[in-house]
Amino acid sequence: MTGGGLDPVKAGLVESLAHPGGNVTGPTVLAGELGGKRLELLKEAVPKLGRVAVLYHPGNPFSELEVKEVLPVPARALGLTIRSWEVRAADEFEQVFAAVTQWRPDGVYVPGAPLMAANQKRIAGLALKSRLPSVYANRGYVDAGGLMYYGADLADSFRRVATYVDKS
Repeated sequence: MTGGGLDPVKAGLVESLAHPGGNVTGPTVLAGELGGKRLELLKEAVPKLGRVAVLYHPGNPFSELEVKEVLPVPARALGLTIRSWEVRAADEFEQVFAAVTQWRPDGVYVPGAPLMAANQKRIAGLALKSRLPSVYANRGYVDAGGLMYYGADLADSFRRVATYVDKS
């Protein structure tokens, strides 16, 4: 269950989180489903937040789902305009941030994806350099200087998985 951040109910792996049934058990991180809460917290931290740039890797299905389906609903409810910016390779971050700053957003949102996680320090540094408040789907960005993160404690989730393995 712990791993990709996939919603196990939507994926058809379990009947419900409270009563999974079958042989599936363990914690889940529901990373993408927390997108609305991340936007809400960014709006709380930056009350005049109106425009949010979302950096994502289009090759990652979880990021695409979050950007195209999860974020638009809470963004509308919060009165936010979100614009997504594709990052396909590590050498594109500076160019993308240059385009983002021309759009003049009030904040930056970065969903999880391997490309993004491998460049946490660079992304957090560019957000700081651009003076853009930022929220992330991974704690490593905060360790690298980013503003805030909201999500599951992955290290704790993996420790909890070990207890399930030990019981089998």
